[in-house]
Amino acid sequence: MVGVTTETLSAADVEEAALRLADVIESSPLQICERLSRESGWQVYLKREDLQAVRSYKLRGAFNLMSQLNESERAAGVVCASAGNHAQGVAFASKRLGISARVYLPRTTPRQKRDRIRVHGGERVELILVGDTYDDAAAAALADVRATGATLVPPFDDRRTMAGQGTIGAEILAQLPKPPDVVVVPVGGGGLIAGLLAYLAERAPRVRVVGVEPAGAASMTAALAAGAPMTLHEMDPFVDGAAVRRVGDLPYEIVAAAAAADDAGDRESFRMVEVDEGAICTEMLALYQNEGIIAEPAGALAAAAVGLIGELRLELPEDAVVVALVSGGNNDVSRYGEVVERSLVHSGLKHYFLVEFAQKPGALRQFLDEVLGPEDDITLFEYVKRNNRDTGPALVGIEIGAVEALPGLLQRMEESPMRIEQIDPGSPAYAYLT
Repeated sequence: MVGVTTETLSAADVEEAALRLADVIESSPLQICERLSRESGWQVYLKREDLQAVRSYKLRGAFNLMSQLNESERAAGVVCASAGNHAQGVAFASKRLGISARVYLPRTTPRQKRDRIRVHGGERVELILVGDTYDDAAAAALADVRATGATLVPPFDDRRTMAGQGTIGAEILAQLPKPPDVVVVPVGGGGLIAGLLAYLAERAPRVRVVGVEPAGAASMTAALAAGAPMTLHEMDPFVDGAAVRRVGDLPYEIVAAAAAADDAGDRESFRMVEVDEGAICTEMLALYQNEGIIAEPAGALAAAAVGLIGELRLELPEDAVVVALVSGGNNDVSRYGEVVERSLVHSGLKHYFLVEFAQKPGALRQFLDEVLGPEDDITLFEYVKRNNRDTGPALVGIEIGAVEALPGLLQRMEESPMRIEQIDPGSPAYAYLT
C-alpha cells in the first residue's frame, strides 16, 4: 500500500475517532485460529468484532458520527438505513447520547437483528420496514431526511463513519508485536475497508489488505472494473450484511486509490476477492463447530477467504501473520437450515434430480436398491405433477456420503430404466430450491 494517499480520510481522523470511542467500546480480542493456521500454514488470527456490545463493528462508525453532532442536529434526530448491524450501532448510540432515531430496514432483515435493535435503542428508536434490500431502505431513509430535516447516519458513505470503522486497524497494530503481513476484510458498502486502508497506508504501509465480497454481491469489484461506483442489477441478498447494490462514493475513492497504487508498485499489496455463498456457509459452520463462534454470513466472509490468499501472489513469508475480521455475529438461528443446505451443495454433497417413477408398487424400492449407494440418503421427495396414469415425476434431493461417490451414483442413474434428470445448480429451475 505504499503511496496510497487520499484527502477523504487520514490516520489522524481514525485516531481521533478512537479517543471518542475509548469509553464506549472495548478493544475486541485478537485470537489465534489453530484450524485456519493449520490449513493455510500461516499464523491466522481472528479479530472478534462479533463480541462487541452490538455483536458487530458497526457501533464504531455510528457512534463516532453521532457523537460529533451539534445541539440542533441532535434535537432534530437521526435517520439511518441498514441491513441490521448498522442500525444496532445507531440504536446503541441513540440511547447513550439521548438522540431519537428512525431506522429503515428491508423487510428481509432477520427477526433476531430487529429484536436486538429494539433492545439497544429502547424508546429512542422507531423501526420502519420497507422494500426487500438495503438499497430500498436507503432510498426511504433519504426521503425521510429530505422531508423532516433529520440527520442521516450513513453506514459507510461518510468520513466520520469510515474513521470509526478504521479504529479496528489501530487496535490490530496495538495487539501484535509487529504489524501483520495481511489483513483480510469483508466488504459491503466499503466503509470498513476504506477506514482500514486509510489508516494502514500511513501507520503500517507494508501491510497487505485483502477485501472480500460475496460472489453474488460483488459491488466493489464491479466498481473498480468500471472505474466508478455502479449499481448491480442482479444480486444475491443472502449475505445480508454485505449485500449492497452500489458501494459508497467516498469508500470507493479510497479503495480505488489503493488499487491504483498497487498497480503502480513492484509487489501485490491490495487485492479484492470473491467468495461463493456456499463457501461462506461452510465457513460459518466450521467457525461454530471448531471455534465455537456464531458468525453471521458477512461475519464469516474474511475467514472463508483465508484459503484464497495463496492464489494472490502476495509473496508472503512462511511464518506470515494473517488477521481475518469476524465482523458480526448477529445470525438468526432460523437461517441455519439454509446455511447447511448451501454448504452441502457447495461441497458437492447435496444434489437434486427429477425422477420419473412408474406408478406401480415397488418403484421407489427399485430406486433405493438399484440407484442409491449405501451412504446416500434421500432428504427430499416430492411429486411434481402427474403426466399420465403410468408415470409421475418426483423431485428428489439426495445427500451423498462423499464427493467421490457422485460419479458412481450418476452411472447407476444412467443404467437405470428410470428417466432421471439432474437439476444443475446454475439453472433457473434450481433457484426455486434454495
